[in-house]
Amino acid sequence: MARLAIFMDGGYIDALAEFEFGIRVDYRRLSSAIVDEVARKTPEPVDLLRTYYYHCLPYQSTPPSSEEMARFSRMRAFLNALRRLERFTIREGRLAFRGTDNLGHPIFQQKRTDLLLGLDFALLSGKRQITHAAIVTGDSDLLPAMEAAQQEGIATWLVHGPRVDSKGDSTYAEELWEAADERMELTFDLMSSIAR
Repeated sequence: MARLAIFMDGGYIDALAEFEFGIRVDYRRLSSAIVDEVARKTPEPVDLLRTYYYHCLPYQSTPPSSEEMARFSRMRAFLNALRRLERFTIREGRLAFRGTDNLGHPIFQQKRTDLLLGLDFALLSGKRQITHAAIVTGDSDLLPAMEAAQQEGIATWLVHGPRVDSKGDSTYAEELWEAADERMELTFDLMSSIAR
């Protein structure tokens, strides 16, 4: 039996869902769609070990504004709802303030999320707890983890957005796409079918 783990980059999925598809994602249904696609292309039955979801809570200044507190509270409630889903594990990074851009807009950077994802991916692969891994991301920082998993004999799937977004920018790193054993595109029809 094939043993699958799914690793979801929440920030990546949120950006695709909002800016490319105009939906809010039902993560249980997204996880099921990925399991179904892996099962369709795998000659043996597929068992989902678990889905790992990586994100961070919104930034709050000191003292936080009422808008920041409301945004923080909504995200906390969302993460708690995901924690109640069967076979879901939530990994939280943090959001760091990095100053402002030329227009005075704040610049934020996620910290620890990619590292947490890479560690989980590598540890499960190295301990042979999985035979298949699906990564929902576009970030080339995860290429070393994918290559390490492949060296352990893990079949790797990249679940990604369209080749280019509505602004003409790539939604994933080409080198990550090329390195994956299998690929699954998050199309408009698929995303519409898993909308909340």
